[in-house]
Amino acid sequence: MIPMVNLKAQYAEIKEEIEFGLAQTIDNCTFILGPNVQAFEQETAAYLGVKHAIGVASGTDALHLALLAEGIGEGDEVITTAFTFIATAEAIKYVGAVPVFVDIDPKTFNICPEAITKAITPKTKAIMPVHLFGQPADMGKISAICQQHQLKLIEDCCQSFGARINGKQTGAIGSSAGYSFFPSKNLGAFGDGGLVVTDCDETAAMLRQLRNHGSNVRYYHDVVGYNSRLDEMQAVILRAKLKRIDQYNQARRRVAHRYSALMADLPLTTPYEDGLGEHVYHQYTLLSEHREDVLQALQAAQIGCAVYYPVPLHQQNVFKQECAGVHLPVTEAVAATCFSLPICPFLADESIEKIVGVIRDRLQA
Repeated sequence: MIPMVNLKAQYAEIKEEIEFGLAQTIDNCTFILGPNVQAFEQETAAYLGVKHAIGVASGTDALHLALLAEGIGEGDEVITTAFTFIATAEAIKYVGAVPVFVDIDPKTFNICPEAITKAITPKTKAIMPVHLFGQPADMGKISAICQQHQLKLIEDCCQSFGARINGKQTGAIGSSAGYSFFPSKNLGAFGDGGLVVTDCDETAAMLRQLRNHGSNVRYYHDVVGYNSRLDEMQAVILRAKLKRIDQYNQARRRVAHRYSALMADLPLTTPYEDGLGEHVYHQYTLLSEHREDVLQALQAAQIGCAVYYPVPLHQQNVFKQECAGVHLPVTEAVAATCFSLPICPFLADESIEKIVGVIRDRLQA
């Protein structure tokens, strides 16, 4: 079987370093906001080129707390994409705000800047672009829109750790950003974990309070907060992987470019790189009118495959009532034809060729 992501191969490469760090943590009994969390926050802030990095319990919490710390609340509108994982919209709902879904660019699958402009109302307080599948959104245009209309720009970087735009990291462009360390991410933990980054001292101070029960000093609480702290042992794992993240992302690009070269003549659409940013291929996602046939062939050959995302957020039951009448033609067309292939730094050329061979046989049958 060829899995979507080979975490076992990655673990084998860094096993000794991780197990040594975990053993030290257990021996020292420093489990909550200990030295590895502090070191990881400093190392990540330096890597991303931001002033503050605050570890939290998940990517969903990262987006939620970022919105709270930025002052987004009841009745505010936040413009975002409907073609993403539900956590983006959940975080907006958690703070009492309203997610306003707009359409995507048909090539990058990222939020369309022109659609953002048309959706702005007096209630709009923020824009939350998602750097989907590791492809940076058009932050030049989106930043200009935010500046023109005095809106907060909160980046959803849950799939884009290490992606750059003109040399600048995604997450270092907006007023704040949230990252996920779900195990299959480009930088993944051995469980849940997340991070919020910002250059604003006040926002960072609020984030540190919010993640720790609203407290800066033990048993003294200034705001109603949350229990959302990055785990010390997850920080050990993340520190080991952070050292290698550029290597891992470059390997992902190698796999993606090999796929695209081998499928250039097939009747499907391979991922697009717009030249504005450096894609890190959290997913390798294609479009095909024959998606179901291809998926069946891959599954029969025991090759991992998936559809991210089959139902756009504006069509999900949880949002159907408030999104009645919303029609996003590009989003809906992409959701109906997209599928993703295995991708990770350790996918061998032999496996890539086998996967493409199965697809080729089905499409040319």
